[in-house]
Amino acid sequence: MTSKVDLHAHTTASDGVLSPEELVSLALERGLEVIAITDHDTTEGISPALRATEGTSLVVISGIEISTDIPRTEVHILGYFVNWRNRQFQQKLVRLRRSRVDRAKRMVAKLRELGMPVQWQRVLEIAGSGTIGRPHVAQALYERGFVSSPVEAFAKYIGRNGPAYVERYKLTPTEAVKLISSTNGLAALAHPVIVPQPGAETGEQIDLEWLLPQLVDAGLVGMETFYAGYTTAITQRLLDIAHRYHLVPTGGSDFHGRGGYTADLGEIEVPRSTIDALQARLGQRGR
Repeated sequence: MTSKVDLHAHTTASDGVLSPEELVSLALERGLEVIAITDHDTTEGISPALRATEGTSLVVISGIEISTDIPRTEVHILGYFVNWRNRQFQQKLVRLRRSRVDRAKRMVAKLRELGMPVQWQRVLEIAGSGTIGRPHVAQALYERGFVSSPVEAFAKYIGRNGPAYVERYKLTPTEAVKLISSTNGLAALAHPVIVPQPGAETGEQIDLEWLLPQLVDAGLVGMETFYAGYTTAITQRLLDIAHRYHLVPTGGSDFHGRGGYTADLGEIEVPRSTIDALQARLGQRGR
C-alpha cells in the first residue's frame, strides 16, 4: 500500500540518489499527495522540487533534517514549513555542512591508516553536488570491496563506536528546535526508536522521558511515530507518548533511494490527519 503522505524524503541535495525533480516524478507516479523534502543540513532541493510540481496537484513541504548531539548518541530533528530563505538560518546550515566535509576527510584518513585506502576524490564524486555525509564514505568503502554493503561500513567502521568514526560540529537538539522555530517552521523529533538493520548494531537508545520535556519547552511540535521497521507495539507506544506531550504524530519513509537504508517512497503509511494537525499548529503561529 502506498501512503498519500510522506514527510521524510531525501534528494541528491544531501545523500539521496534521486534529484529533487526525480523525487517529485516518483511521488506523482505513486499517487502521493504531500511530501516533505528533508535533506541533511541543506535546503537546496526545495526550490527545484517546487518548480517540478508546477501544474500538478502534489504539495511539497519545505523541510530539513538536522543531526544533533547528546551524550553517547545522535538525535535528528526534522523541520517542516521552514523559511529556507532566512539568512541566519542559512548561515548556520553552511557551518554544519562545512563540518561534514571536514569530518569526511578525517574519516578517509583514518580508514587509510586502518588499511582501507578510500580515495577522497571518489567520495566527492559519489556526493556530487549534495551535502557530503557518511553514506558517501560508506559507498566508497563498498565499491572498493572493503565491506559487503554500506550498512556493514557503518556497523564496523564509521558508526559512532567504529574505529574510523570522527565527531563534527553539531547543534544540541534544543538548539536545532529553536533554529527551526526561528524560521517559523515546525520541529519534530525524527525516528525516536532505533531499529537495527541486518549487520548493524542497535546502539544507544534515546531516553525520551529525559529528552522530550526539554524539546517541548524549546518548541518541539511533532515526533515520528510511523517509520520503517516500527512494529505495531512500537508505534502505539510512541503514539501514547506523543499524546502525553501534545505532539503531532508524524512519519515517513526516510527515503534515500531504491534499495537504500530505509523504506521506499510512500511505503510507510502516514495518515492524512497528520497534515491537518501540522497546518493547525501553523495557524496557531499566525501563518
